[in-house]
Amino acid sequence: MSKPTIDLLPTSALINEDRSPLIIAGPCSAESEEQVMETARLIKEVPGVTVYRAGIWKPRTRPNSFEGIGVPGLKWLKRVKQETGLKVACEVANTAQVFEALKAGIDILWIGARTTVNPFTVQEIADALRGVDIPVLVKNPVNPDLQLWLGAIERLNQAGLKQLGGIHRGFSTFDNAPYRNMPKWNSAIEFKRLVPELPLICDPSHIAGNRELLQPIAQRAMDLAFEGLMIETHVDPSVALSDASQQVTPADLKKLLASLRFSKVDPETEDDHYQLEEMRRNIDQLDKELMEVFARRARLSRKIGEYKKEHNMAILQVKRWDQILEDILEKANKEGLDEKFVRSIFQTVHHYSINIQTEIVNGKADA
Repeated sequence: MSKPTIDLLPTSALINEDRSPLIIAGPCSAESEEQVMETARLIKEVPGVTVYRAGIWKPRTRPNSFEGIGVPGLKWLKRVKQETGLKVACEVANTAQVFEALKAGIDILWIGARTTVNPFTVQEIADALRGVDIPVLVKNPVNPDLQLWLGAIERLNQAGLKQLGGIHRGFSTFDNAPYRNMPKWNSAIEFKRLVPELPLICDPSHIAGNRELLQPIAQRAMDLAFEGLMIETHVDPSVALSDASQQVTPADLKKLLASLRFSKVDPETEDDHYQLEEMRRNIDQLDKELMEVFARRARLSRKIGEYKKEHNMAILQVKRWDQILEDILEKANKEGLDEKFVRSIFQTVHHYSINIQTEIVNGKADA
């Protein structure tokens, strides 16, 4: 996948000046003025939190669920901003919501996962924001499609928005257990590789779906050099009208943030840097050796394909592959390697070998 060209401002409200993580917290939904304000006053006392979030319009899977308080909730956010000094953020899913949020003076907007999947809707939102200098965060689409995610950000950027960032909130897959949405950290890593200049915020609440899982997810995001966290926080989660199980109290938010280890992006000393570079050189050498082994294996796969074609043999030899995998996993256990990791690697390698042999047998590749 080619790297997109995104034009960003050198400074952004989505990046703290001291490069500390941007912490966004607040209830899943704005339910009442009392709930919004009481939560905000308590969150204001949590070190590190600078942005207050609340869902004003809530896209729900089924009808007859609480779908947000709507426009009246924007007045409550405006009051939060005035009385606490916190910036305020909310989700927008169409042009009407964009105009209402801008009119209310909302500081940061985000586009939700269900909206990101629809390029037509994203383009309408981008057009509505044309000429407006406001930070916008884009959540990853529900399905693991990096092109859709980046495409939504590009549409906003082409409309002139230059304070942009992504929110990693996990993906819906066939089996998400134990999460609400599978993290698929490799997708977030690829996002950062393609657009390293773009801030990436993690939403542990929607990945977890369960407050008991928030801490390890948040820590993983910090270990991967995410630029911030968005954590759903409610003054009394037990009575929340939406997503009660994944919200924490302000007191628990404070404990969670205090428990996190915020990693340095770069080594502090030259000695640290030298040791790191030495280990990286060793890793690079091992990677080169792996590539040479993969190339040799591919050449042998071609020869095997030729032999099977000449002797009219089936490409897939199930018993042979089953024995190979059994031997490999036994060796992995002795070496202390994770079985799932080793299995996935060799299944991919075997699949590649089968593809090579298939092309040889069907006359679609040169020997």
